[in-house]
Amino acid sequence: MTFMKEEYKPLPSIVYLAESTIEGFGIFAQDIIPYDTVIGVTHVAHDKFKHGWVRTPLGGFLNHSEFPNCKYKYVDREIKALVTDKDIMPEEELTVKYTLYEVLTR
Repeated sequence: MTFMKEEYKPLPSIVYLAESTIEGFGIFAQDIIPYDTVIGVTHVAHDKFKHGWVRTPLGGFLNHSEFPNCKYKYVDREIKALVTDKDIMPEEELTVKYTLYEVLTR
């Protein structure tokens, strides 16, 4: 697994925000992103928030797909990250398969 090595930014430099054909805005690849790349943190556990999670900007703009190209992976019990499930092509939208309750449940 490849980890991104950069300081915190609302969105990692390898992706950008744009209008989505799925819903509202989405996260898109700047260039090719290889399979099994950790894009960044999408959720951080915190008991003061509804459902026990704080969603990061990266997590807030991900759209659902029945045929996703990314998945969530726990870094530990308190941090969820976005990981590519295949090679992502430039300008391709990053998607995950989720329901509201699956994403927010520990």
